[in-house]
Amino acid sequence: MFKPISILFFLIFSTMLLSWNSYAEESEYNAMEMRFKNFITCELTRTDATNHFKGKPFTITMIDLFDIQFESDIQIVTGAVQCFVDDQYITLYAAVGITKTLEKEQVSYYTIRDQDFTILATELIRFPYKERCKWTQYWVDID
Repeated sequence: MFKPISILFFLIFSTMLLSWNSYAEESEYNAMEMRFKNFITCELTRTDATNHFKGKPFTITMIDLFDIQFESDIQIVTGAVQCFVDDQYITLYAAVGITKTLEKEQVSYYTIRDQDFTILATELIRFPYKERCKWTQYWVDID
């Protein structure tokens, strides 16, 4: 009698643990996605983003996180930004290099281009980031 109950308890506990791990991973991904979206929005609206659009006004219509990968001590986050400029949609591709110092994440490298690219840590390092928009500040956008 004790053996079937212990097996049942083990199965229930294992299922709960697996679902908790899945929830934690999804929550971490969602937080990373929100950081990426808000960082890119901040960078494009606070800096000379009009250079990408030859001085024309633009509206950001979509930001999509593609991938999160690790190379050495750099966490590389890549994605795309779609903007509406002069009656047409233009897509930019972004890569952000995140480093961790004393458990605090910060942007060390950042680049944005008008063509998709294969990103390597050595390539990204050519684009050091002078802090303007903080990586760790993000908010929940209801839209």
